[in-house]
Amino acid sequence: MVKLSVIVPFYNVQQYAPDTLKSLRANTRDDFEFILVDDCSRDGTPDILARAERELPGAVLVRHEENGGLATARNTGIDRARGEYLTFLDGDDWLAPGYYDQLVGAIEGLGCDFLRTDHVQCTGRARAVHRVPHGRRGVVMKPREAILPADRSTSVDYAYAWAGIYHRRLVDRGLLHFTHGLRTAEDRPWIWKLHREAESFAAVGLLGVFYRRGVASSLTQIGDVRQLDFIRAFDQVIEETALDPEADKLLPKAVRTYCAIMAHHLGSIERFEPAVARKLRSLSSAALKRMPQDLLAEVMDTMDSQRASRLRRLRRRPVSARTVAA
Repeated sequence: MVKLSVIVPFYNVQQYAPDTLKSLRANTRDDFEFILVDDCSRDGTPDILARAERELPGAVLVRHEENGGLATARNTGIDRARGEYLTFLDGDDWLAPGYYDQLVGAIEGLGCDFLRTDHVQCTGRARAVHRVPHGRRGVVMKPREAILPADRSTSVDYAYAWAGIYHRRLVDRGLLHFTHGLRTAEDRPWIWKLHREAESFAAVGLLGVFYRRGVASSLTQIGDVRQLDFIRAFDQVIEETALDPEADKLLPKAVRTYCAIMAHHLGSIERFEPAVARKLRSLSSAALKRMPQDLLAEVMDTMDSQRASRLRRLRRRPVSARTVAA
């Protein structure tokens, strides 16, 4: 049986894919498989992956005929995975040698549904360690106990899918797939679902994933309409959390996070194309009107004045019936 399936989507990353694949070679094991998903790349990435399929032990190459985005590519990998455990890596990041062996050992030792791990953020030559915002390490807990408090960074705010490892039973329960077609913030509904519905998790201090920031082709650096999918992603978080038996406890956290991300995008609106900036304001105004209004008012009262004022102005903005329903 395959012990670990590593799902790695690639899209137009010919500059970085060789480093990613080299780090996978330093993590091979007879019972590991590497599912390389080419999301219809238009540069030299397909040729690089074709060589990897021949040369990387355990490689399985899957090609998309159309670009579907990161969420869809990860779902393709999940559907092909045969491992007892699954994990993710992005096609422009890389790993420390032997990291996956340690990761599998950690989750087998703890016996939980999923683990969350620290990572190293790389911006140019600068390196910075980023920790899971969860103080108890190596202790198995119920994931929903790590969602709160609402006014602090918690495990659901650390939404990186590749910073962890996940037992196959989460696939069987329908908890590991991503929302099809989300082009940004795809990790947000996913991490909230895991924390609401999985039975056990732990955070560990393993460092082995090197996350490359500031890549020009990365969606986080591009101010086009795809960035606005964060609204659809957080609408899903709100809608699903509202159905939870503990919605009264959890919704303040979901609304506060949504507002913080919205204020962040509005605060850097100059990086968006003019038409996208207008759409951001319009969709954000409609989203604020869809939120529980009493709770929204309470959340904005606890935010800093600059962000709260920005959101209050937008909340008062009239929107068309079509936009509110979008």
